[in-house]
Amino acid sequence: MQNFVITVARGFGSGGRQIAAKLADELHIHSYDNRILKLAAQYSGYDEHYFREADENLHGSLITKQLLELPKMFHTKGQLSKFVSDDRLFEFQKKIIEKLAESESCIIVGKCADYILKDYDNVFSVYVEAPRAYCLQRVMDRMYDITLEEADELITKTDKYRADYYKYYTHGNYWTNPVNYDITLNNSRFGDEKSVQMIIQCMRVKFGDEWYNEYMKGLSANG
Repeated sequence: MQNFVITVARGFGSGGRQIAAKLADELHIHSYDNRILKLAAQYSGYDEHYFREADENLHGSLITKQLLELPKMFHTKGQLSKFVSDDRLFEFQKKIIEKLAESESCIIVGKCADYILKDYDNVFSVYVEAPRAYCLQRVMDRMYDITLEEADELITKTDKYRADYYKYYTHGNYWTNPVNYDITLNNSRFGDEKSVQMIIQCMRVKFGDEWYNEYMKGLSANG
């Protein structure tokens, strides 16, 4: 296995995005989230005349370069609006995710990546959730000017948006279904740091000691 991909789905406020960022630092790989959506939007904005040309340009090294040139969002703001489908945008997003999985080791947050890559042998999928009280506290700690009631509404609407998004693009599957993922984590039980280590150890179980030892050897060699 030359490269691997970790997909991370998460409830809003559970800490899934922060876990993905810490995991990327630990493994010395890139973590992609809303930058994929932004790049897909750029491609899907082409006129129909340029659609084929844009499609042909989607190869791994170019995608990585373009993604890294986009600003990284460190904290998601959530979703208060209702989900509205955009099949053309999703198709480009799907192509970007597939090309990434074929070309580099990375982490992909959200975007139905676990479903898109479900038949790939080099993928490890994670779902992160936590009790409402834990999520509320994390949201309020991060968004200082938000009230408890506003945080509660933001979690409810964001999770509804993500559930509707997932259901639509997976043709009826549901986002929190544990069989979609290799592991599910209750982050309130472990916290970000221990969750990162649990993911790495579970990857070792799935991909084998040989993968783990070779990858860790590579990390040591690169400092």
